[in-house]
Amino acid sequence: MNSLIVDDEAAARSRLTRLLAVHPEVRIVGEAANGLEAIERIESLRPDLVFLDIQIPGLDGFQVIRSLRPSVPRPLIIFVTGFDRHALEAFEANALAYLLKPVETGRLAAVLERAVKLCEFERLRSEEERRVADTVRTNAPILQQIVGRKRDRFVLLSPDDILYFSVEGRLLKAKTATDSYLVTYPMAELEVALPPQFFRARRSVLVNLSRVKEIRPYFKSSFLLSMADAAEIAVSERQSKLLRQRIPGL
Repeated sequence: MNSLIVDDEAAARSRLTRLLAVHPEVRIVGEAANGLEAIERIESLRPDLVFLDIQIPGLDGFQVIRSLRPSVPRPLIIFVTGFDRHALEAFEANALAYLLKPVETGRLAAVLERAVKLCEFERLRSEEERRVADTVRTNAPILQQIVGRKRDRFVLLSPDDILYFSVEGRLLKAKTATDSYLVTYPMAELEVALPPQFFRARRSVLVNLSRVKEIRPYFKSSFLLSMADAAEIAVSERQSKLLRQRIPGL
């Protein structure tokens, strides 16, 4: 199994590498020290297995998983963590593989045996991927940073700097006052994971209400939002009712 180690501590990566050296079924193809590196390595190396530390700089482990392009094959994930009761309860409740730091040889052997079995049986692997996705969705914190993609670069965007998200063709883009970036989060997931100032103006647009310059009446009791970049976003009639609840006095 081609494997990637993601941990911000060089000593922890070295120790895990040494422990894995006695397991011929594992081939380490790369390392990453932060969230952005992890995304880049997973998408370029396409590992079968990722040892993913939860608490890493830039983006935590959950956010790394959420930020991968949908077209990228999902690796098997072995979560690595210090004592984090909330995370451990989530892993155990969903029967997910995890390693507690410092990693013990017996526990490592057990999770690797499980990983080999998952690789051999497609049905079991699909079930594992679904459990990981469910755990990430229900346990990840509010997004404090968004991964924006610009050509071959990754940029961490603060939600406060994003005017709105909009679907263009089949692509979802984040618009700031000066640029736009491709993002790979599903719109529905963004809606629940972003800070509360974001509002679904219509099916294809998610607006940062704190960056709206002006609100004007529009067709059939709806509203038109004027943004800081001069864009005008029409709010659907249905969502206009919710907007009145969000902003009393409209």
